[in-house]
Amino acid sequence: MRLKGKTAIVTGGASGFGEGIVRKFIAEGARVMIADINIDAAEALAEEVGAIAQHVDVSDADSVHAMAHASFIAFDTLDILVNNAGITHIPAPMEEVSEEDFDRVLAVNAKSVYLTAKYIVPHMKGNNSGAILNVASTAGVSPRPKLNWYNASKGWMITATKAMAVELAPEGVRVNAINPVAGETPLLKTFMGEDTPEMRAKFISTIPLGRFSTPEDMGNAAAFLCSDEASMITGVALEVDGGRCI
Repeated sequence: MRLKGKTAIVTGGASGFGEGIVRKFIAEGARVMIADINIDAAEALAEEVGAIAQHVDVSDADSVHAMAHASFIAFDTLDILVNNAGITHIPAPMEEVSEEDFDRVLAVNAKSVYLTAKYIVPHMKGNNSGAILNVASTAGVSPRPKLNWYNASKGWMITATKAMAVELAPEGVRVNAINPVAGETPLLKTFMGEDTPEMRAKFISTIPLGRFSTPEDMGNAAAFLCSDEASMITGVALEVDGGRCI
């Protein structure tokens, strides 16, 4: 029960890595808001695990503002924010990625971190405490070809994590990131371009531990970094990748 008494928002929490984080947080005693653009999935998971659901488009300022306000009403005090919502583009040569896809990737993966900070950091500063976790990617450390602008967006998240950490440390707010390798999530097919046994084998061959990341792996890492056990850890981008970045 390392998160007993804590409150948390997990964006993109209705599926994939986000769902794994939600389930682990609940198991560790936290009260959780599952914030997702797919409100039906968020409500279904919330009912199952005993959380609350909130619709959010993390690329839209008004929507993020509404999410933050709803969390303050529901919880009074917000202790943990997990910026997990993310998207990618279809693998393609960098010059062939459409401007629309580029804008969407940066809006969801990068602008969202700015927007949640804008509306939630002042609350955490006022409490002189808080933990923010950004779900980045090994793609931001060791980029894969043809995922060019997705790679760049995750590199941005890692740098943003360190910049936030050094600025917010005097305010009692810790900021860390986790870097998953590809996993069994709705984005896997998009990463690979096609989901075939051959393509899976090719991806797994680059991971020394020989398997994809799982939502449970992310939940375990997130629970530690957002708990008081990690009270001396800030500005870290923890690779949860089976050795992919070695």
